[in-house]
Amino acid sequence: MQYSKNTFSMGRAIRMAEPFITTRRVEFADTDMAGIVHFTNFFRYMESAEVEFLRSRGLSVKMPWEGEAISFPRVAASCDFENPARFQDVLEIAVRLERLGRKSVTYAFTFTRDGKPIAEGRVTSVCCRMMPDNQIEPIKIPARLRAILKKAV
Repeated sequence: MQYSKNTFSMGRAIRMAEPFITTRRVEFADTDMAGIVHFTNFFRYMESAEVEFLRSRGLSVKMPWEGEAISFPRVAASCDFENPARFQDVLEIAVRLERLGRKSVTYAFTFTRDGKPIAEGRVTSVCCRMMPDNQIEPIKIPARLRAILKKAV
């Protein structure tokens, strides 16, 4: 499958970085009575691919940052399905940072098997300060963290 290198943002073309690629083998427990991956598992696969993407950049979805505990809780997630995936299939998952906002990050995920499209998904997370009482407070993405993420766009 080919991935577009260009996208449009507010009327101007911007160059997209190559997607981060990881793989996932479908486990028996991931399938339903019809023998295909239950749709809910694609959300787990996206989260796992996101964590790998961030780890490859020395980051995480929950980490200490400049003396504070920060996290990126999800505020939106979607997935559209084109073809079924089955037990023992090896899925290729391409992760792209689709949007880097002031406080949020949106990732796009493309699932393929042997080049055949399986599904496409999106996850949006908001940067938050984790308070000692377990409350969360949305904050601007810190500049140094933003710079690391920006390299993926």
